[in-house]
Amino acid sequence: MSFTKEEYKQRLKKVQKMMQEKGIELLISHDTNNLYYLTGYDAWSFYYAQCAIVHVNADEPLCFVRAQDAGGAYIKTYLKDENILVYDEEYIHTWPKHPYDRLVEIIKERKWDNLSIGLEMDAHYFTAFCYEKIKQGLPNAKIKDSDRLVNWARFTKSDAEINYMKSAAKISEQGMKTAMEVIKPGVRQCDAVGEIQKALFYGTEEFGGEYSSIATLLPTGKGTSASHLTATQDKFVEGEATIIELSGVYKRYHAPMARTVLLGEPNQLKIDTMNKTIEALNSGIEAIKAGNTVDDVAQAFWKILDKYGIKKRSRTGYSIGIGYPPDWGEHTLNIYKGDKTVLQPNVCFHMIAVMQFGDWGVEASEAIRVTENGSELFCNFPKELHIKS
Repeated sequence: MSFTKEEYKQRLKKVQKMMQEKGIELLISHDTNNLYYLTGYDAWSFYYAQCAIVHVNADEPLCFVRAQDAGGAYIKTYLKDENILVYDEEYIHTWPKHPYDRLVEIIKERKWDNLSIGLEMDAHYFTAFCYEKIKQGLPNAKIKDSDRLVNWARFTKSDAEINYMKSAAKISEQGMKTAMEVIKPGVRQCDAVGEIQKALFYGTEEFGGEYSSIATLLPTGKGTSASHLTATQDKFVEGEATIIELSGVYKRYHAPMARTVLLGEPNQLKIDTMNKTIEALNSGIEAIKAGNTVDDVAQAFWKILDKYGIKKRSRTGYSIGIGYPPDWGEHTLNIYKGDKTVLQPNVCFHMIAVMQFGDWGVEASEAIRVTENGSELFCNFPKELHIKS
């Protein structure tokens, strides 16, 4: 297990209290991250239907997985064997039969079919078929959106979670150090990413890395004006910049970081823009402390951009922690003007300063923990434009 049984029990109590506040008697949590948070289950099986089921008065959650994956549930979770529920292979890709047909049967067998049931309506992998099976199979249930209830339960981290993120940050530093070494004119992007990924998996002598929930992002040249581009077979070119966004991972906890490297002679426009970007990022970071709102952070960040006349329409951050593909964001706070979420100690987020100008751009980002009196950066790596001449 990644955590003590006591920590899992505290998580369950927190979720059940939030369920009571929302009038939810039975929660079906399909989000891979939430399944891991509640039970400890960790396997690459999220492409099939699986979920955690939480009754408001239960001593443990239920873990609902494919029979082929039951062994992983017995190994990885803290649950009693009777709380691991499986569905047979007959439900796999035999439409209109679906794994949630079996889930509906289980709910009926336990006489929970007339309860108020919360569903994660916008969770990755919670398909329209999942929803229709619940809706049609449980006509007497009061179905409602749980409104990311478990995501918000994950919002404030325990000390154990913070330590995992600090370990992930050490791995992020190794990955970024490798990126700065291997990105050179004439080197293929894919070869560079191969070395970066090797570093991210090798980790440190103390702890090895794991697969990330997002591929290493590597927009290059004109691609720096776009977001979320990955490596190609093209070679790096003298005079072009490359943005590297990556994350080390430890026990499924992430600590993302982005930096920008410029190959060739110094470009004053890019250097000046990078410095302005860092100034905005640092201004936002200075506004981070328990009791302040996300809006306070966003206002401080955009105040600097407004001073320089730089336009940025996208958000500049989001909460982080556990991550499974396709995302390492928690889907709770957004660092954007108007978000009045109050910051608390051990809330963690990825704050991103990416500036794009049509055919070029620069970026720096930090994984950050809120403290009582300010904030702590998880990673220790220079933000400045890295110039390789």
